[in-house]
Parts: sequence; C-alpha cells; structure tokens
Amino acid sequence: MITEFLPSAVLIGIGATAFMDLIAFVQKQMLSQKTLNYAMVGRWLGHMARGRFIHRPISASEAIRSEGLLGWGAHYLIGVLFALVFLTLVDQNWLMNPTLMPVTIFGVLTVLAPFMILQPAMGAGLAARHAPSPNIARAKSLLAHLSFGVGLWVAATCLSTLA
Repeated sequence: MITEFLPSAVLIGIGATAFMDLIAFVQKQMLSQKTLNYAMVGRWLGHMARGRFIHRPISASEAIRSEGLLGWGAHYLIGVLFALVFLTLVDQNWLMNPTLMPVTIFGVLTVLAPFMILQPAMGAGLAARHAPSPNIARAKSLLAHLSFGVGLWVAATCLSTLA
C-alpha cells in the first residue's frame, strides 16, 4: 500500500516543504524574522551517529562536517515522510481531488514533532519552554507546520492537474 503512494509522496512532500520554505523566506524578508538554521538539525543528526542525542544548546555543540547539507536533506526527507503518512491516512480519491481541510489539520498536528522531539533535543525544552521567547518560538513552529499543510494541498493540486 505504501509503495503505491511513494511517487506522489515524494513530489508532494518536496513541494510542500518548498512551500514551507518559501513562507519562511517571505517572513524573513518582510518581517526580518530569524528562521530555523537547518545546519543545527544536521549538527543534531551528526551527533546522533556519535551517540549524543541531547544538547544544551545545540549551537554550543561541536560543528559536524557538512551539517548544512545534512540538515537541509533531512528537512526535505521529513517532508516526504510526512506526505507519505498523510497519503496513507486519507482516501485514495484525495489525490485526484485534494481538499484543504485534511492537510491543514495534518500540518498543524505535525508541529508535535518539533515540540516533542527536536526542540527538547536541541536544548530548548518541551515545546520550546526554555527558549528566550517560548510563545514566539511556538507560534513560529505552528505557522511553519501550518504552511507545510497548505503546501501539501498546493503541491497535490498541482500534481492532480498533471494527472
């Protein structure tokens, strides 16, 4: 079952992640907001191979060779994996006629990954509670994952017009 969705998940996941990155770029340019440095994700993953999973904070941990490439690659791979999970949860007809509500809900739910895994592991605590401005960090994460959900819809809509 999963293999039948894999090609669509790859295209939709990459498209949704790119849409999420576009929204982050617009935020950075228009609002001068700092965005997530995916090199820190690469650093975290690189240290996992060495047996270290928690950092306080990740920026103080030793740099990893090619951490930027590793982090960006992981970011897009996670987008594809999230798309695959979503496609296995919805009716197959959704791919032919994508609707916004299910992906919006799914996108919001994906914020649990950074809240419960990434932020605690990087030293920011559960749901960024130890971040300098926890509510701002939470809102930015929520917006990013909401934009990922909308990006799933945008990418699926583009893909359905090609089919």
